[in-house]
Amino acid sequence: MFDTLQDRLADVFKGLRHKGRLTAADIDATTREIRIALLEADVNLAVVKEFIAAVKERCLGVEVSKALNPSQQIIKIVNEELIAILGGQARPIRFAKKPPTVLMLAGLQGAGKTTLAGKLARWLKEDKHSPLLVACDLQRPNAVNQLQIVGERAGVHVFAPQPGNGIGDPVEVARQAIEHAERNLYDVVVVDTAGRLGIDEVLMQQAADIKAAVNPDEVLFVVDAMIGQDAVNTAKAFDEGIGFDGVVLTKLDGDARGGAALSIARVIGKPIMFASDGEALSDFDMFHPDRMASRILGMGDVLTLIEQAERTFDAEESRKAAEKLSQGKGQFGLQDFLGQMQQLRKLGPLSKLLGKLPGAGQFKDAINAIDEKEVDRIEAIICSMTPAERDDVGILNGSRRSRIAKGAGVQVSDVNNLVNRFVEARKMMERMAGGMMPGMPGMPAQRQARKQAKQTKRASKVSGNPAKRKQQAAERALGRTAPAPQSMDDFELPPELKRMLDSQ
Repeated sequence: MFDTLQDRLADVFKGLRHKGRLTAADIDATTREIRIALLEADVNLAVVKEFIAAVKERCLGVEVSKALNPSQQIIKIVNEELIAILGGQARPIRFAKKPPTVLMLAGLQGAGKTTLAGKLARWLKEDKHSPLLVACDLQRPNAVNQLQIVGERAGVHVFAPQPGNGIGDPVEVARQAIEHAERNLYDVVVVDTAGRLGIDEVLMQQAADIKAAVNPDEVLFVVDAMIGQDAVNTAKAFDEGIGFDGVVLTKLDGDARGGAALSIARVIGKPIMFASDGEALSDFDMFHPDRMASRILGMGDVLTLIEQAERTFDAEESRKAAEKLSQGKGQFGLQDFLGQMQQLRKLGPLSKLLGKLPGAGQFKDAINAIDEKEVDRIEAIICSMTPAERDDVGILNGSRRSRIAKGAGVQVSDVNNLVNRFVEARKMMERMAGGMMPGMPGMPAQRQARKQAKQTKRASKVSGNPAKRKQQAAERALGRTAPAPQSMDDFELPPELKRMLDSQ
């Protein structure tokens, strides 16, 4: 969503890198370009004016004039001001002291409330809560059925006593849901309400009645991040008609300009609490302003990537794989590789993962061109092997490779390429796991060799002072000094270099 803004800001900062000192004219030109980039991203005009004024004031102050690297200082200022616009800091849910905590969702038709309700319930369940989804959208056709399907996929219970499709009283359903939650010990209730327009007084009043009936701890306004400036106007109408405590952004993976995300928190004065950036139920997390600002400036989002990995990866399986690599001797097999690859795929598409790494914006085209089907082919090849073949690729002769290729629906050359790449990658990983990378400066083997060579050189040097030369001869006779090396075998050489010398 922020690709265009990210590219524009990257071009702006690129022109500052080679300047050792920034003049007032340079700052004016830079802030002008940033202003244009934000307006093109559909950011609210009042927010843009406030942002540029703050950046310009700080840039003309002592911060930049006395900085060793003024261009980096400007990037730091822009990053801090972006964080302020996005809300400053992450805002967690305020859980009730006495369960259940009631979360009410409200928003426009088509904003994605029902799907988001399932994502939120799944996120709460992973956080060791016991959520209950409540179907209070009785207006839209099949809305109740959709919530039941989403709840089943998320692995949470759904309270839906009315069939919907225009039948039933949503206020009464909400009231009954709270009683049901208290009886069955659910600690969080997520109320999905009907989508409505801000000018629809009947439905707005219905939402207000639901709020009065359940007295929610948090009212979350769900907004489609792709609708641009209208998101701000809609948020104002909902805040005046119902009142809400936080914002949830959906469809952040879209190709819109993203101005709503950069405007709504500052204009409305309500924090962005959650964000959804995909269709899968797992594509949902807390909104962190500092991480979003980092992504906009092309600095990646490593913390989110680490948190996702911690939730997804099996620590015990990863530990066993690391032990096999450290042992070397080909202990790490294709079955272990398959397990690690399957865990990695749970994090989402590879293009999305790589996009969160620092500097990924420079390789945007290459990342977007990643073929996810290639990973499917690799998985199919490995699954076509027997357990013995996965453990030891050395037994893969011609007939075995032909059988594997037919089973996976690929060519024999594809099997050969996979095996060869795996063997080479395993060698490299085993060297890294063992703490020794031959040929890399500063590694233990080379440091020891250089140290020993210097000591030997100093010891073999003959002094020009007759008295000292006599003392050196006496020490050498007593064996106090290491003899000069007679061959290359006296040095600890990297294995590859040693094999090359031995073959000559």
